[in-house]
Amino acid sequence: MPEKMTDKPLILILGDQLSPHLSSLAAAPDAPVLMAELPDEASYVRHHQQKITLIFSAMRHFANALEAQGRKVTYIHYGCEARLNSFADAVKMMIERENITRLIVTEPAEWRLMHDMQNWSDRLGIAVEILPDSRFLADHDMFEKWADGKKQLRMEFFYREMRRKTGLLMNGDEPLGGQWNYDADNRKKLPKGHVPPPRLHFAPDAVTQNVMHIVAQHFGNHVGTLDKFAWPVTAAQAEEQFAHWLDFCLPQFGDYQDAMKTDEAFLYHGLVGAAINIGLLDPLKVCQAVEARYHSGHAPLNAVEGFIRQILGWREFIRGLYWLKMPDYGDSNYFDHHRALPDFYYSGDTDMACMRAAIGATRDYAYAHHIQRLMVTGNFALLAGLAPEAVNRWYLEVYADAFEWVQLPNTHGMALFADGGIVGSKPYSASGAYINRMSDHCSDCAYKVKEPHGDTACPFNYLYWDFMIRHRDKLGGNPRMGMVYRNLDKMPDEKRSGVVASAAKFLEKLK
Repeated sequence: MPEKMTDKPLILILGDQLSPHLSSLAAAPDAPVLMAELPDEASYVRHHQQKITLIFSAMRHFANALEAQGRKVTYIHYGCEARLNSFADAVKMMIERENITRLIVTEPAEWRLMHDMQNWSDRLGIAVEILPDSRFLADHDMFEKWADGKKQLRMEFFYREMRRKTGLLMNGDEPLGGQWNYDADNRKKLPKGHVPPPRLHFAPDAVTQNVMHIVAQHFGNHVGTLDKFAWPVTAAQAEEQFAHWLDFCLPQFGDYQDAMKTDEAFLYHGLVGAAINIGLLDPLKVCQAVEARYHSGHAPLNAVEGFIRQILGWREFIRGLYWLKMPDYGDSNYFDHHRALPDFYYSGDTDMACMRAAIGATRDYAYAHHIQRLMVTGNFALLAGLAPEAVNRWYLEVYADAFEWVQLPNTHGMALFADGGIVGSKPYSASGAYINRMSDHCSDCAYKVKEPHGDTACPFNYLYWDFMIRHRDKLGGNPRMGMVYRNLDKMPDEKRSGVVASAAKFLEKLK
C-alpha cells in the first residue's frame, strides 16, 4: 500500500492582517506561520516611507507576539532573501524547504492579490484555502444582496442597514435621537485661538528603529520623511492611543471634524484608520467603545454618530462597492481629465496655503484628515482636470491608511467623480469660500479668497466656475447641481470671461 502523504499546512499572514483572531489562524491553531517583507509589496507604488515603516514594524511585532504564544513563525526580513520578490515566491520557498502540502490564508483586501492568489494552487502544486475576512462587518454576500436591483448605491441607506444589523445607536428599530445622521451638526470652524488637545504618539522602539534604517536605505527616495514617525505599531499601543482620544478628543470631534487649522494636522480626529486597516484594532469594538461614551454621558450624539458612521457606514460601504465593481472600476474617466499631476503634490511648494498645509501634513506624517483629502487636494485635482490614474496613485502612495480597497473608491469616486456617480450623487467641488469657511488658511495666503478671478484671486474660485462651464453637458441635468447652474446663468459676461481666462492662464503654467 502506498504511504499516505503527511498533511503539512502553512498559514500565510499578509501585512494588513495583524489580528490575533484572524480566520486563517483560527482554522489551524497548530500550523506554522509565514510572514514576509517583500519588494513587490513595498514598491508596486512608491509608498510613503512612514507607511512602509509602520507596516514592517507592526508585522515584526505581531510575529514576535505569535511566537510568544507558541506559534512557529518563519519571518522573512526585507532584502535577506534576494530571490524572493512576491508572496508566491515566499510560499514556493516554504514548499521546497518544509514540504508544505496545503496553504491557508485569509482573503486579501485588494483585488490584485486575490487575482494572483486564485492561481497559486495550479502554479505551486498545493491546495490553497482562501478564507473569508471576518474582521469586516458586512461580508461580500451581504453587500451584493443589498446592492442587487438598486439603480443607485448610496452609503446612507447601507449605513442604516448596518446600524440595524449591529444594534449600534439603535432604540429598537429606530435610531437613537430620532434621526440617522447628524452630519449637519458637524461643520463648525475652530474658534480663533482655539488650541486642540495634545495627541498621544509613540517614540520608535528598537524594532521600529531597525525598520527605519532599512526604509531609509532602500526607500529613501520615496515620498515623506521618517523624523516625525510616531504611529502605534502594536495592538497595545493602538488601544492606548484610542483610549487617549476617547478621553480628550471625542467630545468635540463632532463639532470640528470638518475644520482645518494651519500647523495642526490632527485636530480632534481619531487616527485609527491605519490601525484598523492593518488589524491592530477591531472596528466593531472601536464603535462599541465610542457608543459607550454616549450612554455614559461623556460624549454628545453628534460626535458619536459622526465617528461610527465613518467606520460602520462609510468604511464597510466602500469595501463592498470596491469588490462589487472591480477589476474595471478604476478605468473610468467620466470628465475625460488627463492633466499631469503637478510636482507640488510631492514637494508642497505652492503659494496656495490650504494645499501647502495638506501636502505638508501628508509629507510629515503620512496623514491628512478627510476634509483635507476631499475638499483641498481632491477638490483641486477635480477642478484642475488632473488625470484620475495619477491622482489615485498619489493617494495610494502617500497615506499610511491607504490600501486600494479603501483608497480607490474614495478617490476615484468621491473626490474625482471619475466613476460618473457610482459612489456619490454629485461632485464634491467647491470654491475658495468653502475653504475659508472651514479653516484659517485664507487669512495667510498669497491669494485673495474674495476675488473671483485675476492673478491675485484664489485659484479655487475661477477653477470652480471654469469646471462648471466646461462640464455643463454632464452636470447641468443633475438635480443636486441646479442652484449652481442657476447662479452661473446669472453671472455677468465680464465675470464669466474673466473666470475662463484666469483658469486657462493658471492651468497653462501648472507643472
